[in-house]
Amino acid sequence: MNETFTGRVWVLGDDIDTDIIIPTEYLALKTVQDMAPYAFSPLRPELAGQIRPGDILVAGKNFGCGSSREQAPEIIKALGIRCVIAGSFARIFFRNSINNGLLLIENAELHDAVREGDELQVTVGEKIVCGGREYAVAALPQNLMDIIDAGGLVKAMRRLNGLED
Repeated sequence: MNETFTGRVWVLGDDIDTDIIIPTEYLALKTVQDMAPYAFSPLRPELAGQIRPGDILVAGKNFGCGSSREQAPEIIKALGIRCVIAGSFARIFFRNSINNGLLLIENAELHDAVREGDELQVTVGEKIVCGGREYAVAALPQNLMDIIDAGGLVKAMRRLNGLED
């Protein structure tokens, strides 16, 4: 049985690059938690302060393009975002997100159908329900879901090797 959850939507456009997710000048801060208030600040300075745990980002195509900075998915996760749904993801961002335990879902139709503040119901690997309409989603391979479920690659490997704290 796949997990089902609901969340409030924040809508972003196409080509949200890693410099928008976390601008370079904030990478010198000591922790991801210190950086999180500055997430998306070039585009929407107020957004990080409005996001609540369990919220969902919905974006257009090419989300996470730009540099390969690993802090981008870490900060999205630190904000409490439950998942990011986008038309497409930059390849390196996709893998960095999985390795950090952030769920990503590709769906090209949802961005144009959803409004900020809407509530989505997501059944992982099956569907998204928005306004009574269902959107099919592809399931991620089980090995990637194991990494996400563990909270990231390091935690998954610790679990696999019997080294959980």
